[in-house]
Amino acid sequence: MSQTTTYGDFDRTCANAIRTLTLDAVQTANSGHPGMPMGMADVAYVLYTRFLHHNPKNPKWFNRDRVIVSAGHGSMLPYSVNFLTGYDITLDDLRRFRQMGSRTPGHPENHVTPGVEVTTGPLGAGTGNSVGMALAEAWLAARYNRTDLKVVDHYTYVVVSDGDLEEGISHEAASLAGHLGLGKLIWLYDDNGISIDGPTSLSYSDNVPMRFQAYGWHTQVVDGHDMAAVEAAISAAQAVTDQPSIICCKTVIGFGMPNRQGTQKAHSDAPGAEEVRLAKIKLGADPDAFFAVSDEVLAAWRATGSHAAQAESTWNLTLAHYETSYPEAAGEFKSIVAGTLPADWEKALPVFSTTDKDVATRAASGSVIDAIVGHLPALLGGSADLTPSNNTMPKGAASLKKGDFTGRYIRFGIREHAMGSMMNGMALHGGIIPYGGTFFTFSDYMRPALRLAALSAAHSIFVFTHDSIGVGEDGPTHEPVEQMASLRAIPDLTVIRPADANETSVAWKAAIEAHGPVALLLSRQALPILPHSNGLLRGAYILQDTSDSQVTLVASGSEVSLALDAAKALAEKGVKAAVVSMPSWELFDRQDEAYKTSVLPANMPKVVIEAGVLQGWHKYTGPRVRFVTQETFGLSGPFKDVYKKFGFTIEHVVSEALALLG
Repeated sequence: MSQTTTYGDFDRTCANAIRTLTLDAVQTANSGHPGMPMGMADVAYVLYTRFLHHNPKNPKWFNRDRVIVSAGHGSMLPYSVNFLTGYDITLDDLRRFRQMGSRTPGHPENHVTPGVEVTTGPLGAGTGNSVGMALAEAWLAARYNRTDLKVVDHYTYVVVSDGDLEEGISHEAASLAGHLGLGKLIWLYDDNGISIDGPTSLSYSDNVPMRFQAYGWHTQVVDGHDMAAVEAAISAAQAVTDQPSIICCKTVIGFGMPNRQGTQKAHSDAPGAEEVRLAKIKLGADPDAFFAVSDEVLAAWRATGSHAAQAESTWNLTLAHYETSYPEAAGEFKSIVAGTLPADWEKALPVFSTTDKDVATRAASGSVIDAIVGHLPALLGGSADLTPSNNTMPKGAASLKKGDFTGRYIRFGIREHAMGSMMNGMALHGGIIPYGGTFFTFSDYMRPALRLAALSAAHSIFVFTHDSIGVGEDGPTHEPVEQMASLRAIPDLTVIRPADANETSVAWKAAIEAHGPVALLLSRQALPILPHSNGLLRGAYILQDTSDSQVTLVASGSEVSLALDAAKALAEKGVKAAVVSMPSWELFDRQDEAYKTSVLPANMPKVVIEAGVLQGWHKYTGPRVRFVTQETFGLSGPFKDVYKKFGFTIEHVVSEALALLG
C-alpha cells in the first residue's frame, strides 16, 4: 500500500497506551523489560493499524499475517497490543504479568497467550522461526494457489533486537532467507543502541544494513518514532517481492521515561513508582490511573482489530470459490490446514524381510521417506548439507530455490541451529510436517531449537544419523556419547532409536502421528533385519522370550542385534536370556504399569547394552543390573574395531550376564 496517512496527536495517544500499560505491568510485577515495548510502540501501532491482516476473535485463522516478537523479553509489546486489538486478553491478565499461572508469562509462549505465534525468549530463536514461517507460506502458496485464486497469501513480520542480530542463529537464518528470496518476510529491527551492559558499542559495531545487503536482503533505515516514515518503509518492503526485508528502526529505548529513556536502566529494570508517574505525565496520561485506557483509545484500537478481521471474511469467500473451482486441491489443502492425516497413509510404510541384506537404519529411513512422501502432502524436509549421509531426500524430489518453491526438499546448508528453529516455525505455521537431518553429534548445535520445540509442542521431526561410536573412522568428534542422555532429559521430546529397518518404519509412523517433536536416532552401520513388529509404538517390547528366563538383555538401536547374539551364546552355556528392544523411553513411560512390569519386571536381573552413557537407565533396571555402555569418548577406526575396544562384543555381554547371575 502507498503511504497516504497523516498521523496526529490521537495516533500518538493510541501508541502511548502500549507504553502506559507496559509501565504499569512491569512496575506491578517488579520485573520485566519495559524498554523495548516503549521504544517500539510507534512501530507496532503502524503495523497493526495500517497493515496487519489478522482476526483477534479467531487467532488461528490460517491466512493471517504472522507476527513474531523475537525479542521476547519485550513481551509486554504483544500482550498490550493483543489486549488493545481485542484478543482474549484482559486487563486482569496484564495485571498478572509474570505471575504464576497467568496468561502473560515473562516471555511469550504460544500455547499460553492468544495471538502469540511462537515461544520466544532465547534471543535469535524467533529469527529462525520466522524464516521457517515465511518458507512455509511460500511453499504452500506455490503448491495450492492458482492464478485466479490465492488461498495462501500472507506476510511474516518480526520484531528483532540487537541481541537477536548478535546471536549466531540470526546470521544462519538471514543467509538462507536471502538465498531463497523470501519476499514476504519483514524484520523490524529495534535499533536503539542499548543492551543490558550499556551501549551496544561496547561489543557490537556491525553495519547492519550492509550486512543484510550482503545476504541479499532489501534494507531501509528509518526513524522508528516517525509513524509516516515507518508506514512508508513497510509499504516499500512489501513492494519488493523477491527479497526479504529488514527495516532498521532508530528508536529510543524506554521512550517516555524522563530519567531512564535512552539508557541501560530502561532495558530490564522496574522503573519505580516515581518514574512511572513522571513518564505518564510526559506521555499525557493520568499519573494516578493504573492499567487505564480511555474509552476513545480502546474503541479506536478495537476498530482496527475488527477491520483487520474483515480479511478473514474475504478469504472465506475466496476459499469457497476455490473449493468449487479446484475441489481436489481444496480438499487436500483443508486437510493439511486442519492437521488431518490422509486415511490409511500408514499402509504405504514399507515392511522389510528378514532375508534381505543388512541395512543401516539411516538407509531404511530413506526408504521410508520415499514410500510415504507421496501419501503425505504436508511432509516437507531437508538436511544440513548431509543429504547423501542422512538419506533425507525423496527420490526424484526437486529442491526449493529462489523463484520456485514447488519442490519437496529443502537445502538448509550447513546451518544446523537455524534448521532446527526453521522447522519449529514451519510446524507452528501449520500445514506442514517438517523434518530435517544432520549427524547426531551436531544435535548440540540444535539443542536450543530442540528445547523450544518441546516447550511449544511443535511437531518437528529431527532426523539424527550416525548415532554412536559406530561412526567409526570419523572419530570422537563425530561419535555421539552423551547426546542420547541429553535429549532424553528434555521434557516432552520423544526420542526413538530403532534397532533395524522394520523398527525404523514403525518409528516414522510414531513420528508422523505425534503431537510434539520427535528425534529419530539412526545408525551409520548396517544392521540385521528383525521380524516386523509394532512393539516400538509402546517404547519397549519383548523381542525374544524364554520360559523361566534367568536374565533379560535390554538394548536399543544397533545394540539390539548384539543382545540377540549374546542371548544365543548364553543359551549355549545353559543360561536362558530374554531380549527386550527399548527404542524409546518416552513411549514406554506412557504405557500402563501392568505392561511396563511385564516387559521389565523389577526383580529380573538385567544387562543394559547401549552405545551411550548409562545416565538415566537406573529408572528401568531394578537393583540387579550390569551395564555395557559408553562412558568415555570414542576413537577413530573401523567401527567393528571401535566396538570391540569398548566392550560391545558378545563375549563381554555374556561375561557381564554370568557375573550378574553369580
